[in-house]
Amino acid sequence: MTFVVPFDGSKLAAAALIRATEFGNDLNERVVAVSIIPQDDFSYAKDHGWVESGDEFDVEAIVSNLHKQVTKIAPSADFRHETVGRFATSGTIALSLRRIAKNEKASMVFIGSENAGRLVSSLSSVGSMVSADQLYDVVIVRSHGPTKIERLREKSDFYQVD
Repeated sequence: MTFVVPFDGSKLAAAALIRATEFGNDLNERVVAVSIIPQDDFSYAKDHGWVESGDEFDVEAIVSNLHKQVTKIAPSADFRHETVGRFATSGTIALSLRRIAKNEKASMVFIGSENAGRLVSSLSSVGSMVSADQLYDVVIVRSHGPTKIERLREKSDFYQVD
């Protein structure tokens, strides 16, 4: 199975990637970071820190930069990206993420989000829509600080069948 991490370069996405990698290393699971890029949407790219004012929208440069960030944070993680239409809604982005998670046979998705999974959530939240899928478990990372769990135990007898 695989741990999937939606990755947009934000601090919370980076924290989710770190958590997924920590768990992946201890549980011998593959980690895949996934970036969805709305094609030619300069405003979206600027809001996510992918481009600066005065820059041109260059999807190859954005993908390269995101890939470098993933490699720096988690060298063992795989990286996937996909482009969607310029006016893609958060639902379209979430659908792409869910499809990739399904194709990668995700057992868990680690989402860095301040509001994903709350009982009352915004209809426009990509994280909320990705966390709604029942094909995989979801870990929501709400803090970019260090995790309170220093290390997973080697084995637990909790699931041991007599």
